[in-house]
Amino acid sequence: MTTLTAPERTAAPSRRAGAARPFPLVRHSAALAGRSLIKTARTPEQLIDVTLQPILFVIMFLYLLGGAVTGSTQEYLQTLLPALIVMNTVFASVQTGINLNDDIKKGVFDRFRSMPIARSAPLIGSVLGDLIRFVILMTVQLGFGYAVGFRIETDPLSALAACLLVMVFAFCLTWVFVLIGMLVREPGAVQGIGFMAMFPLTFGTNVLVPTDTLPGWLQAWVDANPVTAVMGAARGLMTGGAVAGPVLETVLWSAGVLAVFFPLAVRAYRRRA
Repeated sequence: MTTLTAPERTAAPSRRAGAARPFPLVRHSAALAGRSLIKTARTPEQLIDVTLQPILFVIMFLYLLGGAVTGSTQEYLQTLLPALIVMNTVFASVQTGINLNDDIKKGVFDRFRSMPIARSAPLIGSVLGDLIRFVILMTVQLGFGYAVGFRIETDPLSALAACLLVMVFAFCLTWVFVLIGMLVREPGAVQGIGFMAMFPLTFGTNVLVPTDTLPGWLQAWVDANPVTAVMGAARGLMTGGAVAGPVLETVLWSAGVLAVFFPLAVRAYRRRA
């Protein structure tokens, strides 16, 4: 029988433990993302903005403006719905910053800091857990859109690609509001700043009317607005039209926003939490 020396007996379990727990940040973030999902399931009223709001926006804009803009609500719906998916998803990204700010204020992250987990896991887990909000929003928006007459004119894979592209952009934009949530003291302040930023980003587009019907100065903003590119990509992938240009522009904007605001948000989180 082989007898292990003392150093060998202590080293063997250490190697096994290390092999059993690879990538702790990934595991810890996934576990805390699960916590975020459970929290959402227990407080379904937090989902009002991704369940009722998309339906209200379709009803209001379609039946108030459809006849005036195109003369046909059915024709207008084909243009409106993909853009509303983008607009509502972008609006939903604000909630992540609000939730994080509220958790920090309540001391939740103080408890996380005392646990043997990766330092950034609570932050990343919260952001990943909130992605389910985007999925719910798109499902509700498309489901109600189909109920009132919207039809995908390309193919299911293209429509799925449109939804994934919108989710990627919204995920990258979420880090802007995570940063705001780390810098201000009250959840209400995060909401106020977020919505103040969202209105020119979402309504300063061709979501409701064609760009060429707008004043010249506003056309310049619409053309430079990254949300306009996302709306153009979603429309092209769902109902036909130009795709390559808007998709490339969306990817570039997403990468740029993520590259700038992700490290800033993580740094601000480490200072506060």
